[in-house]
Amino acid sequence: MRGCVPRIGIGDHVGMARSIWTGAISFGLVTVPVKLYSATNRKTVRFHQLHGTTGVRIQQKRVDPQTGEEVPYEEIVKGYEIAPDQYVVVTPDELDALDPKKTKTIEIEDFVDLDQIDPIFYDHPYYLAPGPGGAKPYRLLLEAMRETNRVAIAKVVIRSKEQLVAVRPMGDVLGMATMLFADEVVDADGIDEVPSGDDVKTSPRELDIAKQLVESLAGDFDPGKYRDTYRDEVMALIERKAAGEEIAVQPAGEEVSAPVPDLMSALKASLDAVRERDGAANGSDGAKKAPARKAPAKKPAAKRAPAKKPRASTKK
Repeated sequence: MRGCVPRIGIGDHVGMARSIWTGAISFGLVTVPVKLYSATNRKTVRFHQLHGTTGVRIQQKRVDPQTGEEVPYEEIVKGYEIAPDQYVVVTPDELDALDPKKTKTIEIEDFVDLDQIDPIFYDHPYYLAPGPGGAKPYRLLLEAMRETNRVAIAKVVIRSKEQLVAVRPMGDVLGMATMLFADEVVDADGIDEVPSGDDVKTSPRELDIAKQLVESLAGDFDPGKYRDTYRDEVMALIERKAAGEEIAVQPAGEEVSAPVPDLMSALKASLDAVRERDGAANGSDGAKKAPARKAPAKKPAAKRAPAKKPRASTKK
């Protein structure tokens, strides 16, 4: 029944944002009551597993592979594998005893320059809003960090886990991002395929053209310019199939590997293509602006007579 198929939305947002944590920022003797909000709304398309014949959703059960019987949840324990098929069992009580102190305070340890933090350390973004009675100290902290270009590095316990976080001004709101610890970031030096400057030499001419190409494509970052086109296409496919449309899948053609162009030739061709594109755009604008440029010359019609004097002088 096609008339009963609901419209499937991708960016639907229901209800208002809800705080997921309440506490306070502490720096020195100043305390700022705050509420924590998630700053992202993931748009991942999620599929369920169905039985291909009946269309019934598949249930996943925890089964003992030796007996084939389902294991009740209350009989499941946590184990850390120390060797193949050898585990150290850790009980919930033992883990609870190791939990960090469950405070409700974002304890600022340092203020650092924003430019000193490599983006690789940022994990998940949040917003911090002032809690009851916290409007003035909240605003004071925000403006002080904005004026000094500083970011607050702090620790906070969220969901029984101690987090390293960075608090920084984001317009008129304080943003807070959970951060990776240093030992969680993989050192790029361990990647053997990355060549060093001693292994690969670039000529000044190649570098100059590459810089021109980069500058020709430079612009301001506009996040709204970019879309997850794959997600859009998947949702469009789902809507069409939900409406009863038959989808014809075209067989994938064989990929033909194109010859690798010479680096210098590729750089020049890329730069020429960008210039041609920009030139065409400027040319169309110029065509529109041309009459406006000629207009001042047309206004003084009587001035055409003096224009003949240069012609006479050129004959001389």
